[in-house]
Amino acid sequence: MIPGFVEVSQESRALAEAEVVSAAETVGGEGHPGDPWNAGLVSVAVPQSSDWALLASRVALGRRCLVLVRGGEEPISAAKREGTVGRSARFRRLGRPSGGDVDVGPRECGRAYKEGGGRIDLETPQRRFWLVRGSDGREALLEETAEVDRTAAARRRMPLLPFQRPVSLPPKLARVAVNLARVRTGDRVVDPFLGTGALLAEAGLMGARLYGIDRDPGMVRGAIRNLAHYGLEAEELGVGDARSVEFEDRDLRFSAVVTDPPYGRSSTTGGSDAAELVAEAMTRWWDRLEPGGRLSLVVPQGREPPSFGVVPRFRLPVRVHRSLTREFLLFERTGASGTPR
Repeated sequence: MIPGFVEVSQESRALAEAEVVSAAETVGGEGHPGDPWNAGLVSVAVPQSSDWALLASRVALGRRCLVLVRGGEEPISAAKREGTVGRSARFRRLGRPSGGDVDVGPRECGRAYKEGGGRIDLETPQRRFWLVRGSDGREALLEETAEVDRTAAARRRMPLLPFQRPVSLPPKLARVAVNLARVRTGDRVVDPFLGTGALLAEAGLMGARLYGIDRDPGMVRGAIRNLAHYGLEAEELGVGDARSVEFEDRDLRFSAVVTDPPYGRSSTTGGSDAAELVAEAMTRWWDRLEPGGRLSLVVPQGREPPSFGVVPRFRLPVRVHRSLTREFLLFERTGASGTPR
């Protein structure tokens, strides 16, 4: 395993850490919540160097992947040694804006890098180095191995899609929900409350096989249009009640259930009590999960988790906008009996 870090965004720190840990596990690595440097970092490890780019392509609440240079050698010495490679580089302090910076650390590292034979390029460097200082004052030099494309989710916003509805989980948070479910290429993923298809779209972009249900035929048709917008096609979508609709193969088992149920949206529940509908549907689809499968559920803050005999591993809030906060709940089956971890 190659140890390193992911710098996470600070908009929802606990949720960002949980997402990174799950995403690292998805690529065959591991993650450990907690910040060893007090700089917005989560410790992770991946099987091989190419997995850094794969990890960065998955996460929504991250900024960049980094590795410790030369096993923690003193930053200036490490910078000089790295300069012998002869490529262009840029040095910055992690978590601090570059403009008006009086921190001499990056300048000293840049000077040492040039002494070693490297070149400094502040605009388009071939290598990016970051200085980090721990709470004990100890400093280290990290190299960026991959950057998270933080504009990608914005390009998948609802106003840019062919089928639009005012109530839909933003693509960034939909990606988080899918990452929490630890969705891998080839996994069967089901959304029993399909809506506009936002969650299935994120799973499909990760290579999953897609299944969904919605009681509104118009929503199903719209979700098909939105999936096609990304070049995706579901394996099977059903119209009807999530508590009873079956797919063609009634024995299908799923790697993940990922859903944003219609709490408070009576028009999408067919007049049923939303809490009862969600609880009964989750009971049903929990039983269709494979051992080790995960159920990733998004609900409005303040709602009790649906009662289906399973305790969530965690429930983490995130503000969607000024008046709306959602909670992300994660459940996991660990064996044939479905006993939660």
